[in-house]
Amino acid sequence: MQQQKLRDLATLPVGRLLWQYSLPAVTGMLVMSLYNVVDRIFIGQGVGPDAIAGLAVTFPVLNVTTALGVLVGAGASSRVSILLGEGRHAEAEHTLGNSLTMLIVFATCYMAVFYAFLDPVLRLFGASDATLPYARDLVSTLLPGLFMTNLAFSLNNIMRASGYPARAMMTMVIGAAVNIALDPLFIFGLDMGIRGAAIATDIAMAISAVFVFAHFFRRGSTVRFRRGTFRPDWHVIGTIAAIGAAPSVVNFAAGFINVIINNALRHHGGDTAIGAAGIFTTYASLLTTVVLGICLGMQPIVGYNYGAGNIGRLRRVYLLAVAAATAVSIAGFAGAQLMPRLISRAFTVDSGLIGVTAQALRTSMSLFFVVGFQIVSTTLFQSIGAAAKSVFLSLTRQVLVLIPLLLTLPAAMGLHGVWLSFPLSDLAATIITAAMAAWQLRRFSSLTQNT
Repeated sequence: MQQQKLRDLATLPVGRLLWQYSLPAVTGMLVMSLYNVVDRIFIGQGVGPDAIAGLAVTFPVLNVTTALGVLVGAGASSRVSILLGEGRHAEAEHTLGNSLTMLIVFATCYMAVFYAFLDPVLRLFGASDATLPYARDLVSTLLPGLFMTNLAFSLNNIMRASGYPARAMMTMVIGAAVNIALDPLFIFGLDMGIRGAAIATDIAMAISAVFVFAHFFRRGSTVRFRRGTFRPDWHVIGTIAAIGAAPSVVNFAAGFINVIINNALRHHGGDTAIGAAGIFTTYASLLTTVVLGICLGMQPIVGYNYGAGNIGRLRRVYLLAVAAATAVSIAGFAGAQLMPRLISRAFTVDSGLIGVTAQALRTSMSLFFVVGFQIVSTTLFQSIGAAAKSVFLSLTRQVLVLIPLLLTLPAAMGLHGVWLSFPLSDLAATIITAAMAAWQLRRFSSLTQNT
């Protein structure tokens, strides 16, 4: 059965294969995002606009912890798929074991730092006197759950990369179902407010983590936890970090950028503008989650076929993934332009917040239709082990273009300048991404001709 799964990556039609891997990945990623979306809907409807703003203040904390989990999950899953394609099974299992070691070390570090300096950190991230209590309650309760989230999500990626997309999806579905059931109980039934949402997430992610762990202890799994594979190997750790650096940098950069955004919004629009940014980010993240699911489905196919030298199949699956991701981006763009108030109303009943959010959606997502292409192209370089190119593309939009815009446009244009920074960075990043992707595709074509 293990060998059949690996043969499928090399022999099945790429369209069917991408669908087979992407559908569970998209479902799993959407389910994963429901943790945040459902929490924010219940908090916005049941606690109020200050709680929404307090939640937005915590985004940099979530970005940092997520970045560390993504570093391991994306790096290890890409490496495992390449190693399996090359027939190096023992090294793939060693990568799995070292990924767990890295997750535990990272979690120990970020929990210690955030618990020790929580209030100053939240003030730095944009919390006001009104929003600090909400942000503090959420983060202090959620930190253990974030560790479970990293375990479940990172190892889930490896499960998918080693040939179990449907099982990977189910582990996330189970956790999301628990979270959706517990949110109203803890927030409304037990009257625990924003802290209740955090407790519900903690419990749900712990359950998901148990199911993921169980998979890697099964005798029939393609890769398993084995004695001796957990001992740190600096070469393996370095390889995981190098490959996973691109998506991880995106999350780290997003955290840093959120700090800049929150402080600019607090200066030009106050807590209402911060709350609007929180809703806009939630909507945009839901869409990019679908795109990332497509990328996760593409990744093991690209990695395996690159390792096996099947460049033609690699090229075809990339182009199919670009088409699918672009369709999602266009749908998201249309929603933001045609029904921004309806989207805003899902998260709050406050008329002032709805109005500011609608403007944020229309302006910030005016070029969102190019984002799918950007993300898939970045994942392509990551999947073939071209970590430096992937990191550069990730940094282009999030750091090299967006940060200068955020530091200049609001000073000249006020709140509108914050919202306008996003589409302008999308435009610049798309031009650069298109040039690099075209170069890589030409290189693939030359490799195909030479073989």
